[in-house]
Amino acid sequence: MSLLAISLNGPAKFFNWGFISVSIPNLIMIASIIVLFVLALLLPFPSHNKDGK
Repeated sequence: MSLLAISLNGPAKFFNWGFISVSIPNLIMIASIIVLFVLALLLPFPSHNKDGK
């Protein structure tokens, strides 16, 4: 529950890389979306057994 008690009233910190400037919260969201996308590609679909179970 202490994670939910973080104050979001202050300015966000930014990651600067050349001409790219991304806030840290947005960078965390982008990274988590990419991880979920890669997992969706790599994890196999549930297979159906031939005996109907």
